[in-house]
Amino acid sequence: MGRWTNPTGASPEVGKEQALTTIDARSPVPKYFQLREILLDLIENELTVDAPVPSERELAARYGLSRMTARQAVEHLVSEGRLYRVQGKGTFVARPKIDMPLRLTSFTEDMRARGLTPGSRDLGRHEIEATVALGRELSVEAGSPVYVIERLRTADGVPMALERSHIPAHLAPDLLTESLVERSLYDLLASYGLVLDRGEQVIEAGIADSNDAGLLGLAPGSAVLLLQRHCWAGSVAVEYAVSTYRADRYQLRASLDIASAAPGGTK
Repeated sequence: MGRWTNPTGASPEVGKEQALTTIDARSPVPKYFQLREILLDLIENELTVDAPVPSERELAARYGLSRMTARQAVEHLVSEGRLYRVQGKGTFVARPKIDMPLRLTSFTEDMRARGLTPGSRDLGRHEIEATVALGRELSVEAGSPVYVIERLRTADGVPMALERSHIPAHLAPDLLTESLVERSLYDLLASYGLVLDRGEQVIEAGIADSNDAGLLGLAPGSAVLLLQRHCWAGSVAVEYAVSTYRADRYQLRASLDIASAAPGGTK
């Protein structure tokens, strides 16, 4: 088995050798994909976040590959969000992606459950008149007053998402003056007797515009996840939220059950 020592000394334990496998030239698996697996093992088991990985030249020399093959393996991991590049400095290990919760929970609660420190920066709070479309989302008449709260959400200080919540003003009359520094929006709504017990969420792929990209610390045109969420307290529509999440920091995970065959149906 081949071994590699991080030449920069920036591995989890300075000077510690990292055990890696070798490329099997007889394998039907493409060489770039074999190298991808080797690097992925290094990322998951040896290196820490922001640690450098070998250059394409070093990888090509170490494993007897062309630089194009080494570049292809690295590019795959960059596109998957496992590595990131810094112009003129090299390629580094990215932060692990967070599973997006497929349940009704606040951003604050979710981050705390993961051992991360949630943060929030107010981008704007104002009252608008519901359009026909917005009224339909919130089950209110067009022209009804609706509160809009826009926030940049962070985890351990890193921008993660933009949230734009729309809430019928008559449900929480003083909502725009309330602080959201120490508690979540859902906790605050509960103080108005609005305990959310049901929600629906639609998730789509999207591209960040220049404004959202700047707030999220992304390059314009970067991939994002676009969320539309409806929340209810009993039969009352309480919130319609439109959010933009960084696709390089989130992934979706779902449990899959085998559907039972209907009686007399095909198997």
